[in-house]
Amino acid sequence: MFPSKAVPTGHPLIFGEVLHDIFINENKKVLGGAPFNVAWHLRGFGLQPLLISRVAQDADGQNIIQTLQNWDMDSRFLQQNSDYPTGQVQVSLQNGSPQFTIPAQQAYDQIEADPLLSQLQHIDIKVFYHGTLALRDTCSRQTWQAMVEKLAVPIFLDLNLRAPWWQPDLITRVVKAATWLKINEDEMSVLNPHFKNATDSTRETLLDDFCQQYQLKAVIVTLGEKGAILKIPQQPLLKQLPPSISVIDSVGAGDAFSAVCLMGLLQNWPFSLLLERALHFAAAICQMRGAICTDILFYRQITNTWT
Repeated sequence: MFPSKAVPTGHPLIFGEVLHDIFINENKKVLGGAPFNVAWHLRGFGLQPLLISRVAQDADGQNIIQTLQNWDMDSRFLQQNSDYPTGQVQVSLQNGSPQFTIPAQQAYDQIEADPLLSQLQHIDIKVFYHGTLALRDTCSRQTWQAMVEKLAVPIFLDLNLRAPWWQPDLITRVVKAATWLKINEDEMSVLNPHFKNATDSTRETLLDDFCQQYQLKAVIVTLGEKGAILKIPQQPLLKQLPPSISVIDSVGAGDAFSAVCLMGLLQNWPFSLLLERALHFAAAICQMRGAICTDILFYRQITNTWT
């Protein structure tokens, strides 16, 4: 069913929120959450991602579990409880850009370390992906910290800042722990106000300093319609323009980009090729409604262009 040609062995570990996006403008509810979207795409590419999250013992939670199983995804690390509701986010589109309202005290805030850590000890994990939203609460944050310490695998941090659910000290902690950082232009400008209006030459210097400060192997900055840039310490700045398309829906474009970055890192693609393929896949997602696609032929067509 799923593509398998030239797919790396081992598991990408995907940690964080799985939830329902409630689209206010359209009175529509769909599955979402950046980690869920990334895991979905990776499964579509033929990988075996392990999604670590938490849902409630409610209809929304059961829908999520069933949907994962229908997509042939491993759901054994999707924890369940009855104390907090399955996550929801209200999404409204303003001038074509999604705006998010995120309630507190959701099930994904309560991801527990026990028995998760012991279960993961004997699994071949190649990379650990996470963002920041699921780290806002003490329980999930402590579980993340324990996983970082116990697993000792490369970390792909997709920053995904969602106000008001982040604090500067948390950002410092997660960036210090990361191996690779993916961040958008606005988020980078929050971390360094000089970045927003800087020239490419200045950005190259700023990103080089940033990589060395946090000992990152690479930082990838998405620039919207201007494409993306990638900086490896002491190497020239890589810049890639996106394909020209008519955007139908930009929700999930960043998650699509991240999924291909993970695929490329696992397969040791040249970074210039990684950027090109990530932008093309994000553009393909922008030409359809929703952050994911349920048609496996779509993913097969994408992966066939990579061989």
